[in-house]
Amino acid sequence: MWALIIAINIIAVTPVLFLAFLFLVAPSSRKHADRQILDGMFIAHRGLHGIEPGTPENSLAAFRAAAEHGFAIENDIHLTRDGEVVVFHDDDLYRMCGIHGRPEDMTLNELKKLCLGGTEEKIPTLAECLEVIDGRVPLLIEFKCKSGSAAPLCEAADKILSNYNGKYFIQSFYPFVLSWYKKHRKEICRGQLSSAFKKDKLHMRMLGLLLFNFLARPDFISYEFSHKNEFSRRFCAFLGAFSVGWTFRSQRDIDDCKNDFGTFIFEGFIPKK
Repeated sequence: MWALIIAINIIAVTPVLFLAFLFLVAPSSRKHADRQILDGMFIAHRGLHGIEPGTPENSLAAFRAAAEHGFAIENDIHLTRDGEVVVFHDDDLYRMCGIHGRPEDMTLNELKKLCLGGTEEKIPTLAECLEVIDGRVPLLIEFKCKSGSAAPLCEAADKILSNYNGKYFIQSFYPFVLSWYKKHRKEICRGQLSSAFKKDKLHMRMLGLLLFNFLARPDFISYEFSHKNEFSRRFCAFLGAFSVGWTFRSQRDIDDCKNDFGTFIFEGFIPKK
């Protein structure tokens, strides 16, 4: 008897749970016009770095190299203590600059005294990056911040990007960045970054399941390619989200995923277009 009651309750609850899941993970219902630009695109991760000497990641040299090869560019932005937008990936400066500290805790002048990866290249501002690229190739900008600091970074970046004539897309692991763009600059194509995050904290596992999509309704899902078979990622693609894969480090990896992703963020080699 108890087994029958439990079975009936499961059957009754299942449609409700499915609808709740659908509400949480559903991407944007629109088909953004810029998705056709993304389709088939190869994007140099943090610029085309490491291929030639003196081209560290997220440097002006790496951005020039990518543009000269005709590759779109992915970069990362932080907001400095004095409100400047700089291009840098890590939350700590040590790996690339040899000192500990957060970009957010330093001024632009302090950051400009540092060199990237033992080269003469300096940490660029977003404005300097845009000047170098000059609309020659599309730009995919990853916003690096915490939820409470999303709005200041978005506002500062938007002031710079509003004067840029080139094509750009935005993405972030932080849904509040996408939510800001959905509210204030809905015409910009926006993407939710994610991975499986199965061994991380609860909120990161929820991000891996794309359960925060309801906050921003992303136009595309940018997912770590080695976890391409995650159900939530595939379900979002089924619901219409464009699929971007990161970060491919060999041509074989790209070839193995041609049916899973429409855009390929690569690093460390020159892919076949």
